[in-house]
Amino acid sequence: MTQNRRTLKADTITMAHGAGGKAMRDLIEDVFVGTFDNEDLNKLEDQARFDLSSLQAQGVQLAFTTDSYVVDPVEFPGGDIGTLAVNGTVNDLAVSGAIPKYLSCGMILEEGLDVALLRRIVSSMRKAADEAGVSIVTGDTKVVPRGKGDKIFINTTGIGVIAEGIDISAANCKPGDKIIVNGFVGDHGAAILNARGDLALDVELKTDCQPLHELIQSMLEVCPELHAMRDASRGGVATVLNEFAETSEVSIRLEESAIPVRTEVRGVCEILGLDALYFANEGKLVAIVPEDKAQQVLETMQAHPAGEGSAIIGEVIEGYAGRVLVKTGFGGERILDMLVGEQLPRIC
Repeated sequence: MTQNRRTLKADTITMAHGAGGKAMRDLIEDVFVGTFDNEDLNKLEDQARFDLSSLQAQGVQLAFTTDSYVVDPVEFPGGDIGTLAVNGTVNDLAVSGAIPKYLSCGMILEEGLDVALLRRIVSSMRKAADEAGVSIVTGDTKVVPRGKGDKIFINTTGIGVIAEGIDISAANCKPGDKIIVNGFVGDHGAAILNARGDLALDVELKTDCQPLHELIQSMLEVCPELHAMRDASRGGVATVLNEFAETSEVSIRLEESAIPVRTEVRGVCEILGLDALYFANEGKLVAIVPEDKAQQVLETMQAHPAGEGSAIIGEVIEGYAGRVLVKTGFGGERILDMLVGEQLPRIC
């Protein structure tokens, strides 16, 4: 199979590349199979097949997630839509306590897409998958007419395994629990906004996109009873905390001064009247940790490259179910609602 692999000669994507014939086969074998290149994918079956015994040896539960990625621009400082697609799905698995294993990749390409751009994105996906220790083992490709898409949309589905004794859920938050983030919030949303060039800001901003599974496994080693955890992607930290408070029927109070936000991101927010707590992140998690383990978990996170800037930013409290409060620098409190509408379009 590998020796006879077809070569794509086109410079741009045409409708023929989604029609199921030779052009589509050339695209799949050259760009996708040639880049992702693993034993399961190379068979080119309509599905990937796994030995269940090897998965059962690593965990007692199967974690399964899917997400679709649209972003403008598709390339930006620190990553691209391919990086997002892999790390985003890896992190959706990881925040359940799962060890990510396999991904699928569904591509919707717009007629006229530059093949060189597609190759860069697919190469980014391969690099991100290698770094996360996962394999892209199956996929699908569709082409839509010019003007009916926006260059490229990607769907990734992920499978992972959860070890015995792990029960991480938004319903587990309890009064006294501490809230920890693993670093500066809002980097991705600010980087995308700046990459569009509309503001002409003379600042260096790049995405925080990174895999979090190794950081999370180190957290679980010192605290297997972690209560709740999510990656703060669309809707940001504010939305995650509102979901926790509502699902667990508790209140949450944050210390505004404890929330890590880069000076550059804070400046973007001040200029535009936005709030970094609603900005998307692609490499940040929010963890709800039992009070007696919070300091140990924090120190473990700070010792990991993906958690060097970790901080305790608040706690779970008794009170009105579903309410999130922020203690401001002036000594008062404000309510941090769920995101209504949108701050930024098409960020992940």
